[in-house]
Amino acid sequence: MKIVFMGTPDFAVDCLEALVNSNHEVVAVFSQPDKPQGRKQILTPPEVKVCAEKYNIPVYQPATLKNGESTQLLRELASELIVVVAYGKLIPQEILDIPEYGCVNVHGSLLPELRGAAPIQWAVINGLEETGVTTMQLDAGLDTGDILLVKKTKIEENETSGELFDRLKVLGAEVLMETIDAMLKGELKPEKQDDSKSTYASMLNKSFSPVDWSKPAKSVHNHIRGLEPWPVATTVINGKPVKLFGSRMGNSFNGKAGEVVSNEKQLEVCCGDGNTVIITQLQAQGKNKLSSADFLRGFKVEKGTILE
Repeated sequence: MKIVFMGTPDFAVDCLEALVNSNHEVVAVFSQPDKPQGRKQILTPPEVKVCAEKYNIPVYQPATLKNGESTQLLRELASELIVVVAYGKLIPQEILDIPEYGCVNVHGSLLPELRGAAPIQWAVINGLEETGVTTMQLDAGLDTGDILLVKKTKIEENETSGELFDRLKVLGAEVLMETIDAMLKGELKPEKQDDSKSTYASMLNKSFSPVDWSKPAKSVHNHIRGLEPWPVATTVINGKPVKLFGSRMGNSFNGKAGEVVSNEKQLEVCCGDGNTVIITQLQAQGKNKLSSADFLRGFKVEKGTILE
């Protein structure tokens, strides 16, 4: 089968690799334009582009899909299927209608739950015990197309969104290949999504980072692990901003919200419900990321300190 692949970040790379190593032909890759990154704002290609160039696959990076140029190009490419994985743009109906088998999307949630840009992070932030990967037949809406195949996985109690991301991108490639195989055999049974059960996973930014210690410990724990590795949870200790990279549930303690109740080899902080979280990794501004024990050796935090 001739396939056009549309994707941008690391999450999509495993799917592209799986297609390249199959008996299908990836005739072209569409990805977002290169973007400046880091303090020096160096123009950096997206991970999918890097992968495609490794296999000498033509890469196209249109700023928009709505001016007709991409539509004409895709007609000329004459692919039988378009695969879309975290591309970052809605696909116009005129493009969806081009390939014989339409457009298949790989999404990192159990649709219709967590439609949108950041389903993996919000699954952790929301404290879900289970998530997975869904393939769907794309339509012009935001993750509203018919469900094709689903694979579920348990979310571990202390698993960060970064760790879950790494598992789901592998699972996504498996589901994609099973979906294409079933499609060619005529075995797929598309299922309409129940819009009444849909939830939305909005894009994250650094405004989400500050921890609200007045919330229950479980919510704080989910917040910290859900924002790792980006945008990363933050707090203020003795007037200085600190990033929090991991946590686990602690104990019950009759303290104030944000109060440091233990500073002996670990940083344990009381939350609004009287339970604590134990911070496992921290990073002071301009410093390296450290374990809680190493951080406390170089950053004085007295018991009774209130984190902001």
